[in-house]
Amino acid sequence: MEKNTSQSLFERGSKVLVEGVSSASRGPAAFGTTPRYMSHGQGSRLYDVDGREYIDWMMAFGALPLGHAHPKIVETVTREIARGSHFATALEVEVEVAELLVELLPHVEKIRFANTGTEAAMAAIRLARGHTGRRKIIKFEGHYHGWWDAVLINSNPQPITALGHPNSPIRIPDSSGMTEESWMDTIVVPWNDIEALERAMALHGRDAACVVTEGVMSNMGVIAPAPGYLNKMQDLCKQYGALFYLDETVTGFRVAAGGCAELYGLKPDIVTYGKALGGGVPMAAIGGSSDIMSGLEWGKVLHFGTHNAGRLALHICKTMLIEMLANQQAGFKKIKDLGLKLTKEIQEVTRKSNKHKVICQGVNSMFQIFFTDQEKISDYRDFCRSVDRIKFRDFSLKLFDKGIYMNPSATLHSLSAVVHNEEDIRVTAKAISETLDEL
Repeated sequence: MEKNTSQSLFERGSKVLVEGVSSASRGPAAFGTTPRYMSHGQGSRLYDVDGREYIDWMMAFGALPLGHAHPKIVETVTREIARGSHFATALEVEVEVAELLVELLPHVEKIRFANTGTEAAMAAIRLARGHTGRRKIIKFEGHYHGWWDAVLINSNPQPITALGHPNSPIRIPDSSGMTEESWMDTIVVPWNDIEALERAMALHGRDAACVVTEGVMSNMGVIAPAPGYLNKMQDLCKQYGALFYLDETVTGFRVAAGGCAELYGLKPDIVTYGKALGGGVPMAAIGGSSDIMSGLEWGKVLHFGTHNAGRLALHICKTMLIEMLANQQAGFKKIKDLGLKLTKEIQEVTRKSNKHKVICQGVNSMFQIFFTDQEKISDYRDFCRSVDRIKFRDFSLKLFDKGIYMNPSATLHSLSAVVHNEEDIRVTAKAISETLDEL
């Protein structure tokens, strides 16, 4: 009988942890069954508590552009932990990392460090309201900007019949425990629809502190913006005096060295980063022009945090940036090439499938597989209407048995890291082909 330590750990964990885990995306809500408990990672591989090996395409939800236990990261942590993990004081490395980021990102003049994408988004929207003196914010269907109340509406898939008319979407809270007052000033608009945004701006633009968007829709798999869409959004923000807030928590240091701002030629007023920025430990940042960022000075817009600019996290971030930017940004070019290569291989495999209607969409290092009868998923409503999430979950669970680790939630996505290689792509494409035949 095959050993299953994950099952016994899940039974133990369920007695002392909610769902046996600490985030719904890691537990039975996503897996539909017992999650696999992991022991360690090395390079492009994860190893579970029973010693099974997986090619990891999740990479901690995109937090590991250098992969698991990269030698330079290990060296940095080993050296710096002996000198102290965290001081909650001003630090030289804090200045060094901020200088690296400002040099890399032409749309950023000043930085403020935080711990998570959620925290950074909270501060960014407070800053936008403080800077403009306006209350309302405009967000998009299906976009996720953290689990705090003001933006936790219309972020999860819903029955298409529950969404209302696209000209006036029904606002749907994603959680119990939220008061209506917390999101009464949040306007929801369909994404990738410039006419819908123009209507919303005509109605609310003069009262909007900011329009907040993901550069690539990353909370419904991977959905790229229509050509020119984000540029037009940026123009509309200028027209109505709202700040253009680009949330690069997922895409930053992933789709390009300068994220979606670089990829699509944008200059956001406010930008936030997380995930990959920390290189595997909690770290986030808010950035923007000196004028806007000066709002965070003492006595204006409040932003505190004992663990902001954690010493160890900053040293890891510095190492990650140096490694990824070396040799004319070779690391970023590599993850882009690997992601595009695997996306193409999967598209070839899915086209040959006689049993299932399935597509693969990607942007550089990011990709996702959709079980759908549509040729393309363009927005949240497409996803809610046409994507078979249960079939994707079953497909992912079968891939586990072939040594391929992709998160079983169709709303998430997979990513390449510098440690992946051509053989990983070949093995993964073969496993996907076999799994589609067996499913």
